[in-house]
Amino acid sequence: MKQYKTVPILGILLLLFAPIIYAQQTKVQPLSLEEIWKVAEMNNRQLKLSDLNLQQSRMEILEAKDRLLPELSVGGDIKLNSKFLIYDNGLFSSPQDVPVKGYGYGVGYNLNFNLYNGGKDKRNIAMKKEEETRKQYEVDLQKHSVKYNVAVAYFDLYKFLHFYDFLNAEIEAEKKQLRLIESLYKNGTVLKSDVLRTSVKLSQLELNLSDVTKKTEIAKQRLNILMGRENDTELAIQHDDIIELNAIKDDDYNDYVDIAFNKSPEYKIVNSDIKWSELNVKQMKATLLPKVSLYANYNYNYPQISFYPYSNDLWGFGQTGIKVQYSIDNLYKSKHTIARAQVVSNQAKEKAEMKKDEISLQVKEAYLQQQQALESVETAEQNIIKTTETVRVIRSSYLNQESLLTDLLEAENALLEAKLNLTTAQTNVNVTHIRLLAIIGIL
Repeated sequence: MKQYKTVPILGILLLLFAPIIYAQQTKVQPLSLEEIWKVAEMNNRQLKLSDLNLQQSRMEILEAKDRLLPELSVGGDIKLNSKFLIYDNGLFSSPQDVPVKGYGYGVGYNLNFNLYNGGKDKRNIAMKKEEETRKQYEVDLQKHSVKYNVAVAYFDLYKFLHFYDFLNAEIEAEKKQLRLIESLYKNGTVLKSDVLRTSVKLSQLELNLSDVTKKTEIAKQRLNILMGRENDTELAIQHDDIIELNAIKDDDYNDYVDIAFNKSPEYKIVNSDIKWSELNVKQMKATLLPKVSLYANYNYNYPQISFYPYSNDLWGFGQTGIKVQYSIDNLYKSKHTIARAQVVSNQAKEKAEMKKDEISLQVKEAYLQQQQALESVETAEQNIIKTTETVRVIRSSYLNQESLLTDLLEAENALLEAKLNLTTAQTNVNVTHIRLLAIIGIL
């Protein structure tokens, strides 16, 4: 009998603990920034589009190489022939009617192989390869951009989650303080205005908490979009981890600039434009050179009415040779085309110099922002120490009726603001450092 009673008891226990087990199984695994970067690199739609553009560029190289192959065609025809009239003594004389078949047909092939055209085909391949290189730099630039945007959204979420914790803890502390002040009011120790002021502060904290909650949801949605996931996918990050600022090296500004001119995808893109434009100038000048090609053709025709004596028999004829062409009109037509290509090349060089200055300025700006963020962290840490002590002193004096509640509330607000500022400064250090790495091309 004991065995049969055990079965229902086990069933009830399983039913009771099933929701807890299910909740543990469905708990969202917190992701680190590096893990989110990996997901974004695989699924981000912008990166997928950039990769497709790169694939297209590679296909264009293969198409350019295909043009090096000889042109070969086969063809045939069938036709109805009219009378074959020969005017021996002029158009207005009686013609001689040469008897030919009333129909005809032909079949054959034609081969053309380029031997020399100023190197245009091979140079076209080189230009397509340079375009592929540029597309690769654009992919790298897009990766840096996506990783930076992910970092911004990640640290926004990190910041808002900490704001939520701070506000939630402050609300709980303020509720306890409100109960204490209400008790003091009942005992006649404090005024009714103190209760009202504390209630107003509590309401404002709850409103701020609601605002932070909404911003948290927006940051999660932005991260999901950047990772190529559905907007409402559950997401958690490791926001309990303390941000390590010691890993950020205080390198020299000039070192960052040197790295940027060697690694920055933006700078590589403008240099690639210079190479392409120089190839394009040579390509335009190649139109002034002759074109040499090998050709061959052979055809079977019926009837034979191309050569005398004419015949109603099947005949075959072919030719093989080398053809040389030179477009005299290009001597004057290509003049402005070459000049325009040269202008485009000069523009590319000027753009490269402008981009060099722009990158130097961006590195300087990001470098100084990072330094400013580090200074803000130190200031915020000092402010927390000072405001914490201030709150302790004023709270003690308020309870001893030696200071006003407004002083205490102001001190508490200052402490909360100092905590929020510290978190903001810590996240700004990371964001500015990541932006700096993205600019110089080593993110």
